[in-house]
Amino acid sequence: QVQVVESGGGLVQAGGSLRLSCAASGRTSTTYTMGWFRQAPGKEREFVASLRWSGGSPYYGDSVKGRFTISRGFAKNSVILQMNSLRPDDTAEYYCAAKGSSSHDTDWSKYDVWGQGTQVTVSS
Repeated sequence: QVQVVESGGGLVQAGGSLRLSCAASGRTSTTYTMGWFRQAPGKEREFVASLRWSGGSPYYGDSVKGRFTISRGFAKNSVILQMNSLRPDDTAEYYCAAKGSSSHDTDWSKYDVWGQGTQVTVSS
């Protein structure tokens, strides 16, 4: 089994930055892609970004391109989501997810493992 745990959410003013971390543990040898999703109240879960352990370019949702960056963390089996130029419409619960295939997927149902979520609130 694989578990993922997010950290780093909080409150920030519009235009500011936040850094989210996600650490995977357990049978991480079966994890090939890590992703971030977000969900605001009353809205559907939205794809943010994904990264394949095998390498290659990350993949981003249209609403965050040019502002967010996903990368490997210094700790083994961890990923970082650096969020810059934050806007009030970025406010949401952010979830880290993992799946056992090496492909970018924007469909949240393709991911097998989910973290508990971390709240990001951007004030105007």
